[in-house]
Amino acid sequence: MNIVLLSGGSGKRLWPLSNDVRSKQFIKIFKNQNSEYESMVQRIYHQIRKSDKDAIITIATSKTQVSAIQNQLGDEVGISVEPCRRDTFPAIVLATAYLHDIKGISEEEAVVVCPVDPYVENGYFETLKKLGRYAETGEANLVLMGMEPTYPSEKYGYIIPSSKELISKVVSFKEKPDVKTAEEYISQGALWNGGVFAYKLKYVLDIAHELIDFIDYNDLYSKYETLEKISFDYAVVEKENNIHVMRFSGDWKDLGTWNTLTEVMEESSIGNVILNDTCKNIHVINELDVPILCMGLKDTIVAASPEGIIVTDKEQSSYIKPYVDKIDQQVMFAEKSWGEFSGIGHRR
Repeated sequence: MNIVLLSGGSGKRLWPLSNDVRSKQFIKIFKNQNSEYESMVQRIYHQIRKSDKDAIITIATSKTQVSAIQNQLGDEVGISVEPCRRDTFPAIVLATAYLHDIKGISEEEAVVVCPVDPYVENGYFETLKKLGRYAETGEANLVLMGMEPTYPSEKYGYIIPSSKELISKVVSFKEKPDVKTAEEYISQGALWNGGVFAYKLKYVLDIAHELIDFIDYNDLYSKYETLEKISFDYAVVEKENNIHVMRFSGDWKDLGTWNTLTEVMEESSIGNVILNDTCKNIHVINELDVPILCMGLKDTIVAASPEGIIVTDKEQSSYIKPYVDKIDQQVMFAEKSWGEFSGIGHRR
């Protein structure tokens, strides 16, 4: 299996533990089988290896995150490095050219692209392999994975399939709706769009050469800064007529906010934390050397790092981004290939 993990973004919705250097996928909050904490990227990487030990894994990421990836995964994982951020279409084209020109993968082989940060069980990766194999049949130019919705969510786009079969043609895509509209979509058999899809390398390379003047991977890399910032959805998906979708009904959770992240935490606190008996449904993550004492709190999230502290009601935690945008952020924690460092300082 050829798989590209998209590892981009600054993860502002998980401030103050995430920043432009350490995005949310590098925060260590999950316990592995050795009872050691691991991050989202470590968890999904190990799950892929368990499902397919021979999988060719490439992480598409910005150059600011390369050190963190190497620190957490070692030097064996392939990395397609974006010289600067140019949205998902350029990132996927660069990763596809990397697989073909640098790794020597045939144009007729399929690649599966998915986000690096979903919380999933092992059945998800078996479906990824089926997705890749189906893409190689050529029945469709693009094959999506559609998540069976469990509630009318406003957080996801929706895929409208032509039938309720395991694999079917895609009729249309719908933007993130309000709850009432989401209910209508679900009644029509709609699926959540989780940003997972597969294609033959040749398909994306041909589109890329139509839209971008480049020779090969090295030439594309040198011109990367001049490329238009455009998403893969706008550049490719919305213009493609031959798209199929494969249903996935297993556990899948997008860990994009503090609320969803704490839902999968095995423990109510990490770090130097003291909770009294009157606290209920509270999660605390403390990366500071000083203790945090919580008393009588309910439905609350507390997170502290050298970059700041957030105390929020769980429901309100989804609306953090506009406030974080106003904060004059200084990167006080980051990972390098040799390890981690924390800054010490003050704000004026």
